[in-house]
Amino acid sequence: MGFFDFLDDLPRYAEKKLAINRLNTRHDLIVTPFAEELSDARVLDLAAHDGRWSYALAAAGAREVVGVEARADMAAQFADYPEGAVKQRVSQIVGDMYDVLPTLRDQTFDVVAVYGVFYHVMDHYRLLRMIRDLSPRLVIVDSEFALAPEPVIRIAREDPEVHLNTIERAESGGSPIGVPSFSAMELMAESLGWSTEWTDWQRVPRRKRGGLKSYYREPPAWKRRGTCALRPA
Repeated sequence: MGFFDFLDDLPRYAEKKLAINRLNTRHDLIVTPFAEELSDARVLDLAAHDGRWSYALAAAGAREVVGVEARADMAAQFADYPEGAVKQRVSQIVGDMYDVLPTLRDQTFDVVAVYGVFYHVMDHYRLLRMIRDLSPRLVIVDSEFALAPEPVIRIAREDPEVHLNTIERAESGGSPIGVPSFSAMELMAESLGWSTEWTDWQRVPRRKRGGLKSYYREPPAWKRRGTCALRPA
């Protein structure tokens, strides 16, 4: 049984076995390994989508999870999640994280989850600096990263009308996003006084990789998904 198997009871996830398998396997690598640090922690979940990761983080032992989601219709879907003690530990803020984070400046969070949004923005370093101001002992970043060996940020475009994409709207064409390389992530983290520990996705058995091909791309692909833990050095 995987943590997210219950999603099959929600209409928007029903019959989406591959998507649920992806969520379950990701849960095993981006939540479960941090259970000790999540225990009794105050957690900030940035770009929380429909609250699925906020719910998972609360279930992992967090005493409080604050989810920030820019799309109000997406945040409203959290109402469909099972009622009970886990859900009661989750609260939501609807707004652009770049606008919300300054309002939280006087607060402290033990853990900050950055699951998926880091390659849909352009101001990566600004985001990391605002996160650092919250004095977390752990930041978990799950993102696409460019495969270039140099510390670079590769610019691409995407459609903001797609619900998982950037919320920024361009005057014409797709909206620009930046995909940092793995070494760029490490450089930015080091400059902020953080160490970087990468998750080994190769330990996932091939039979469990359904829906997870983004974590296993090889050249000539230019990007691959990865996960890292940032902690004060």
